[in-house]
Amino acid sequence: MTHPLVKIISRKMIKPSSPTPHHQRNLQLSFLDQLLPPTLYPSIIFFYSSPTSDPASTVSESLHASLSKSLVLFYPLAGRLKTAASVHCNDEGAHFLEARVNCQLSDLLKVPEHKLLNNLIPEFEPKTVQYFRIAVAASPIHKIGDAGAYYKFIQTWAAIHRGESDQLVLPEFNGASVLPPRELSLPNNLGLIPNQKLTTRTFVFDVTKIASLKAKIGGTHVELVSAIILRSALAASHKSKPETTSSTNVLSQIVSFRNRIVPAVAPNVMGNWFWSVQVVFKQNETELQESVAKMRKGVTDFYKEKADRFKGQDGFRVVSESLRERGEFFKSTKGCINLYRGTSLCKLPVYEIDFGWRKPTWVTSQSNHKNLFLLIDTKHGDGIEVWVTLDEEEMAIFESEEELLSFACANPSAIVNHQSHSRM
Repeated sequence: MTHPLVKIISRKMIKPSSPTPHHQRNLQLSFLDQLLPPTLYPSIIFFYSSPTSDPASTVSESLHASLSKSLVLFYPLAGRLKTAASVHCNDEGAHFLEARVNCQLSDLLKVPEHKLLNNLIPEFEPKTVQYFRIAVAASPIHKIGDAGAYYKFIQTWAAIHRGESDQLVLPEFNGASVLPPRELSLPNNLGLIPNQKLTTRTFVFDVTKIASLKAKIGGTHVELVSAIILRSALAASHKSKPETTSSTNVLSQIVSFRNRIVPAVAPNVMGNWFWSVQVVFKQNETELQESVAKMRKGVTDFYKEKADRFKGQDGFRVVSESLRERGEFFKSTKGCINLYRGTSLCKLPVYEIDFGWRKPTWVTSQSNHKNLFLLIDTKHGDGIEVWVTLDEEEMAIFESEEELLSFACANPSAIVNHQSHSRM
């Protein structure tokens, strides 16, 4: 249901400004792309507090035009899935939704309302772009690219919109040449948790406090924040549902291996170049130092033993073996499992995305997947912002956990030197 403050103004289909050549009309996806379900990439919303003084219609038209030019380069985003392993690049177009939110941007940023933010995310149509006068969100289909690919698309669109496309590095869609798709049926939803009554909250961790913790027990900032989130989430789960205390605890870490394959996969190569590394924790293994050590070992072992094998025939074998092992593990738990997913966008320069309205005031996201947390650097690099999605009952306990609040601020104001009072 649409939030009462949100009004959809228009829905359009934006096609590439020039037709896709015949030899690029059928795109083969990689084996890893093939395994992903046809879901949308979680939207990242870019809020701008210094928009152009041009009327909304002019800004909308310029976004249409720049998106149309961007789709010439990212032509699969204007196509349609043909099979699990191929895209028909038929220039059908990307959905473009424009909406107005009846509130001041400054009010929204003071106390971000997550139910309202959910309505700023184009989740219902593939390859959708949404525009809110001073906020932009995009949801490409996940089968075509990972976070790095998503960033490349947004970066390109912004550069074209502000008229600075001369130095762009063109995207490449050649993942199938590294890891060809296969004619077989493999499960692609192992461990997925059905959607329930979920809620998302934002927490900002103070890097000085994390640095002090690092000096005591080691680990990276991302590992330490992840360990605190996991420990607090498990505590909330056990208090909310005591029966979960006997469940197996698992953290699924999303790990990029673009730079671990030899030769490395360049940043402009589209596709999915990540793997989910499963770390199992026993009931007595939730101390922060222990959790950090287990997370690090899981990632280190993956890099040493598997990352460089994700190519060619060996890539098919290592993926198949990993999925078989994972399936056997989930089966062995008989459904008694606390599964959490963590991913980090730290060091991804999302605050550099400039459509010509200066850099964004705030960048955020929402999720409809239970037990998911996503980390991102704050605008000035003085903290780590985490978006956490949990069951509503568990979230009510989680956001009051003392240990969590000793390192982080819950649902803080998103205003950063905000002077504008523009209406969305």
